[in-house]
Amino acid sequence: MMFKKVFHKGAKVRQSIAWFVFLLAGMSAMPAIAVIKSFKKAADGVTFTLDKGLMKVLIRRDDIIEVKYTIFDAFEIKPSLVVNNKWVQHSPYQVTDGKTEVVITTAKLKVKINKATNAITYTDLKGNVITAEDSDNKSITPATIAGISTYNVTTQFASPKDEALFGLGCHPLDSMSINYKGRNQDLAIKYLTGAIPVLLSTKGYGLMWDNYSASNFYGAEADNTKFKYVSESGKQVDYFFFYGPGFDHIIDLYRTATGKAPMFGKWAYGLFQSQDRYLSEDEILTVKDNYRNNHIPVDVIVQDWYYWDPLPIGSHVMKPERYPHPQKLVDALHAANIHAMISIWPVFGKGTPNYDALNKMGGLTDITWDNVVTHTFDTYYDAHNPKARELYWDQARDSLIKRYGWDAWWIDQCEPDNGALLDARRQSNFAIGKGIDYFNTYSLQHTKGVYEGWRRDIPGKRAFFLVRQSFAGEQRNASTLWSSDIECTFHDFKDQVPQGINACTSGIPYWTSDIGGYHYHWKPADWSQPDKRELFTRWFQFGTFCPIFRIHGKGERAIFSKNWDENTRSILLNFDKLRYRLMPYIYSLAGRVTNDNYTIMRSLAFDYRGDSKVYGIPDQYMFGPAFMVNPVTEQLYTSSDADKKAKARQVYLPAASKWYNFWTGELLDGGQTISAAAPIEILPLYVKAGSIIPMGPDVEYATEKPNSNIELRIYPGADASFKFYEDENDNYNYEKGQSATFTLSWNDKTRKLSISDTKGHFPGQLKSRTFNIVMVKGAHGSDVALTAKADKVVKYAGKAVVVAL
Repeated sequence: MMFKKVFHKGAKVRQSIAWFVFLLAGMSAMPAIAVIKSFKKAADGVTFTLDKGLMKVLIRRDDIIEVKYTIFDAFEIKPSLVVNNKWVQHSPYQVTDGKTEVVITTAKLKVKINKATNAITYTDLKGNVITAEDSDNKSITPATIAGISTYNVTTQFASPKDEALFGLGCHPLDSMSINYKGRNQDLAIKYLTGAIPVLLSTKGYGLMWDNYSASNFYGAEADNTKFKYVSESGKQVDYFFFYGPGFDHIIDLYRTATGKAPMFGKWAYGLFQSQDRYLSEDEILTVKDNYRNNHIPVDVIVQDWYYWDPLPIGSHVMKPERYPHPQKLVDALHAANIHAMISIWPVFGKGTPNYDALNKMGGLTDITWDNVVTHTFDTYYDAHNPKARELYWDQARDSLIKRYGWDAWWIDQCEPDNGALLDARRQSNFAIGKGIDYFNTYSLQHTKGVYEGWRRDIPGKRAFFLVRQSFAGEQRNASTLWSSDIECTFHDFKDQVPQGINACTSGIPYWTSDIGGYHYHWKPADWSQPDKRELFTRWFQFGTFCPIFRIHGKGERAIFSKNWDENTRSILLNFDKLRYRLMPYIYSLAGRVTNDNYTIMRSLAFDYRGDSKVYGIPDQYMFGPAFMVNPVTEQLYTSSDADKKAKARQVYLPAASKWYNFWTGELLDGGQTISAAAPIEILPLYVKAGSIIPMGPDVEYATEKPNSNIELRIYPGADASFKFYEDENDNYNYEKGQSATFTLSWNDKTRKLSISDTKGHFPGQLKSRTFNIVMVKGAHGSDVALTAKADKVVKYAGKAVVVAL
């Protein structure tokens, strides 16, 4: 986290001029059409010789196409930082040379290249257009940015007016629509601005640009009939086309190209308790005691920044006067079944051994952070330097992580953040190349170093990194993206909902925000005030249904806090309890994230792409296959006109399903917009008819009890299926096949539930379990609490069984 920045004089003016020049160049460039002169087929694709440069269409799979284009005599030879698939196996394809076009045909696609313009059209095998480059399609134009001679790189696509576009990462201050059709987006990673160059279309395709410079997306070109992506620096166009048509398959292809997301320990799906900032060992132990003694479910307590004060940043030392027993602190948390996370930054103050060691081996950059605590200019290490990454990890490992047994790492401020001095980042020289060409990849390389170090040196404990910025591919580094230092306001809360949805639609499966917001005008909010209680309650309800569930920010806001009145506390406890009851459901979905490249926090277009009414809804999403979550982001109780506001919100129920009110069991038809009751204790929550939800017992931490007794809620009205996943909860044996699944299937017509054989084995696996099967109907099977009487009780010992209901 950060306080308000202090910028150098004139920096904002220089930045504005540089961006004006860049944007003007991006918008006004008129590329000369490059004509195809000849082409040559190879095992991996087709290379086209143009009258101005080269183009290559690479067949990575029958549904993954990579396109490279350059105006120069040869393509750049450099490894991709994003794509880690080596494409060892080549997919078969055919080439047909026609009079006006060359057609490449795979088992799933036709790629048609216009000979006169080199524009590419992608169709299905029947010739139906999926998407097409515009006739003014790919361009590389000279530019001077921050005094650097370079080239702007552009791709432009035709875009039907009924197309909707999602993804492009997390932009915490963005208050615009969730749909990028018809609007622009800055894609230069800096403080409070993210960038993930992945775009998904409701027309059934995805695009990923493999360029790391500051970029811009323009979604309203030519009266909303085109969109383009402009990168400020490069010598070639390089993008990937993924053919779904479903969003789940597009994300599967993206992670096939860029890497799978590993499993987190089961504890990471429980509640994180964090604050800016705990100041001592005693304070953390008091937080631990207040949670456990009050039987409030929690899994993680976080030590945030400046535990090293007054030593310089980067010292990696817990100040002994305040933390006299770091090992005993971590051991005490572990004894209470609480995991420990600590913040370690990529910034170093002068006068520390760590700074000196990195400086000696050439591992520091010239990028500095104007330290808001000490008012010194502290230095970023070079995360693009493999040797510097290795030394950085070694220092943190030996000083803190492995030395004391910390379980997770908060990776803060990894844009890198040097305020408004963005040109200094462009001009910097990383080990790999000029900063202008690697503007957006610092966090990707930083997490690469710590993840690889963790996997090598701490083999029995799953890595978990909370990261302030993510780029394409970062999911493979055990990274969770959080939305940075947002304010404690309803406005900021409202902004986070679509940002979380779009971050996950960009292929990064784990996203979170600071529940309640980080700061209120850079000071703690007064959480005892009614308006802030309302804000925190609504944000906590939303957080319950985010992939990662975290309280953080300035001011005491733990569930046990005296800032909460008893009504507020009871609501918070109810949602905390719900999160933990849903642990079998959530952990099974996490298994799908790793094994099937699944997405938990789902834009409605994942499941209802054919329903155009969902395209513009910024504040509804699916949480797994069953729940539709509808956060209440309006101040209904404590605003000046609260007496005039209905305690409800509008909810669209997608037409392809019927929907159960989770709290009451009421069944509603899809295809309608309803006024959903939203009293302060309720988050409007609907379950799709044709869902199976496994719910566990009440627990105080994620692994307190095995899944020996499961309440299995069935929401009839359509067929349903759910894959139940288990493993050892916190090691990497699942990568060696040590995990187990079984499939629950509901046949709505025959009213039968089938439970498959269990597939797979792992140490400690349950030999038998009990399913308390509940057919949801009205109040029966609704709400958070255990259902008093199951409709059937079934003993399951790993062998297939069919239950009639």
